[in-house]
Amino acid sequence: MDVTPAASSDKPAGTNGRAVPLPEPKRLGALSRLAPEPMKVVLNWGRRYSLWVFNFGLACCAIEFIAASMARHDFIRLGVIPFAPGPRQADLMVVSGTVTDKMAPAVKRLYEQMPEPKYVISFGACSNCGGPYWDSYSVTKGVDQIIPVDVYVPGCPPRPEALLQGILKLQDKIARESLGERYGTAGRPSTAALRSGLVQGPAAPTGEART
Repeated sequence: MDVTPAASSDKPAGTNGRAVPLPEPKRLGALSRLAPEPMKVVLNWGRRYSLWVFNFGLACCAIEFIAASMARHDFIRLGVIPFAPGPRQADLMVVSGTVTDKMAPAVKRLYEQMPEPKYVISFGACSNCGGPYWDSYSVTKGVDQIIPVDVYVPGCPPRPEALLQGILKLQDKIARESLGERYGTAGRPSTAALRSGLVQGPAAPTGEART
């Protein structure tokens, strides 16, 4: 929604009586326009410390994710709750392991089922760019080819401490987040882009009677 200043006949003081041009109106999300600044701080605070994780473990990096969730590292103390019941109850998807072209439609479909606001951590070299299998005919060259990624954690495999640092980086990003940036259309993939031809449902039979 455009925030356009009201027209006025009074000219601001300028050189030779010329009107001073007003700045370009900004596009703001509906929630950003209505919510006061203290409420934004509270919303971001609650969001950063209540991340339900949907673990998409595909290879050996998933073992390091499990290690980070156990008692020694215990990322629950950071406000991260592992093993959400499903994508519709999750805020954060952690993709750990090699994403193949056959698995890519499933990753994208489950990402689409997550409610906004949602975040993605790419955990490990394979998820970041294909890793040692990047030249394989069947490996996707990074999960960011199909879904947007917020934080990249390098390593092959990364240590659990690296995942903890990635979570802290994501929480810092959430704390600085603007609701206009999150819910606005600028910089976000469109619905048509998310629903591209990558994921296709079963084709309905033609010319056959349904029973």
